[in-house]
Amino acid sequence: MKIDVDFKTTIKEINDYHANKKERPRPHMGVSLLGHHCERYLWLNFRWAVIEKFEGRILRLFRRGHMEEKTIVQDLRAVGVDIQHTEGAQSRVDFGCHVSGSIDGIIEQGLIEAPVKRHIAEFKTHGLKSFKDLCKDGVEKSKWTHYIQMQVYMLGSKINDAFYLAVCKDNDELYTERVKLDKKLAQEYVNKGHRLAMSERIPEPCSGASPDWYLCKWCAAYDFCHKEKPTQEVNCRTCANVTPTNAGEWHCYKWQDNVPVDAQYEGCPSHALHPDLVPYKRIESDQDCVAVYEIEGRAVKNGDGHYSSKEIIANPSACGEPFVNAFKSAFPTARVKG
Repeated sequence: MKIDVDFKTTIKEINDYHANKKERPRPHMGVSLLGHHCERYLWLNFRWAVIEKFEGRILRLFRRGHMEEKTIVQDLRAVGVDIQHTEGAQSRVDFGCHVSGSIDGIIEQGLIEAPVKRHIAEFKTHGLKSFKDLCKDGVEKSKWTHYIQMQVYMLGSKINDAFYLAVCKDNDELYTERVKLDKKLAQEYVNKGHRLAMSERIPEPCSGASPDWYLCKWCAAYDFCHKEKPTQEVNCRTCANVTPTNAGEWHCYKWQDNVPVDAQYEGCPSHALHPDLVPYKRIESDQDCVAVYEIEGRAVKNGDGHYSSKEIIANPSACGEPFVNAFKSAFPTARVKG
């Protein structure tokens, strides 16, 4: 008797397990992203307005990259490299105004290439094509975001050298490169992070942005930028009433207080969509903390006892319809669904 065993079911369960583990977006403007080519993407990412969703297989790839760090550290120590502040005990650089990041490790001494010099350590895994490009062109030309990440880490740690170690996931080949601090360049990108973190309005898309450009096609913000879709995220950072501060906090105009990070993820019932995160014309409101948007010719009030942001995102066509208005008046707990 033939027994039909569907191995893909087990694979699907594994991938679903990883995909369903909801990791919260980072609260800060991460140093690892400062070299990204598009300022609009960085702003949307920092505002939690576009949160990239990954399938389980990709998340397992990310996990492999994290797990590789431990192996790299073991190998470096095995050949006499004194590396500290790794894994759960990483050193952080904090430039204030929301910009910060964690360094993979600090090499105190022992590199064959420079035995007595201190280095910040940066570890990355690459697919075969990416690895070949890295070997051919070096990290500055082939992986600009990694290069800027190291520059900013060096500036923040006051260490003038970086050691970049890459592993090819296809064949376990290694690539290493030493990078020198360019203080002017590093400071330029820290300033960029501060400017974007404090910007109330969304930046223009990057030069060359178009629906057909390959970098746009791969971007998590593609639908937002090129299909005029509103944000799908309702949290304090997508609210028109919350503002970042120079002290690294988020201040709410509605509650006249700073919002703790844990509370920012959910937002409150008074959430009003930020005008740059919706494709609708904003109309002047006669109420504080309430936004009014023109949706399909109708004035729709958003927030604080009116249509919620989740309702507008789920079904904008229904919001403001006379029948829906009447129904919600008769049944105050009723909610518009998609």
